[in-house]
Amino acid sequence: MLGDVLLINEMHKSAAREIMKRVLAGKLEKEKTDPDYKYVVAIAGESGAGKSELSHSLALLLKGEGIRVKVLHTDNYYLVPPLLRREWRMTNGLDSVGIDEYDWNLVNRNIRDFKENRETIMPCIDIIPDQIDRLITDFHKIHMLVIDGLYAINTKEVDLRVFIELTYHETKISQLMRGKEPMDEYRLQVLEREHINVQALKPLADLLVNRNYEVVEAKKGDAGSDPLIRRTGS
Repeated sequence: MLGDVLLINEMHKSAAREIMKRVLAGKLEKEKTDPDYKYVVAIAGESGAGKSELSHSLALLLKGEGIRVKVLHTDNYYLVPPLLRREWRMTNGLDSVGIDEYDWNLVNRNIRDFKENRETIMPCIDIIPDQIDRLITDFHKIHMLVIDGLYAINTKEVDLRVFIELTYHETKISQLMRGKEPMDEYRLQVLEREHINVQALKPLADLLVNRNYEVVEAKKGDAGSDPLIRRTGS
């Protein structure tokens, strides 16, 4: 997202270093059977949890290892444009807030373009004018994709899923500092709805970033019965 404010500090860098160890090991394992394998990492969590900061930190560390990384922010893939989203949500009710607000067909198409080394067109929200621009990306020389967003770990073709456990109740300061949306009563209702939906995806995670920003192995649960985990397009 153009104009986004990243509040990167040592906790993001430290967590990224731990995640990178797992990424490099996973990438090496995949390349044993396919030397040209293109690895995908997804990082999910609630608003203000540090998804973009962690993704950016991880990408820079991997760049230092000679790995070219592209970060795909799923917030760019909302079906309803930024200037119309609040009104659309209020018209359609809080039940409309959630995973179905995103264009998962386009997300999956862009991931497929990455996998197949194609040039593609990706949406990119410019926060200042609140408009959606189009970004032309050549994936031919990109080795790895990092996907971040509220529901990023629900994306198909992901090799490593990371879930940040901080909730919006614990990240109000960072949300205010980033200033992406006004913090009023209705915004709090939206955050609560997102909280419920995001937490439902936690069983999909391979790694957890806990409230102290320590990276730990996730205990895999049975997420097959959750209705959210089947709605990301084809």
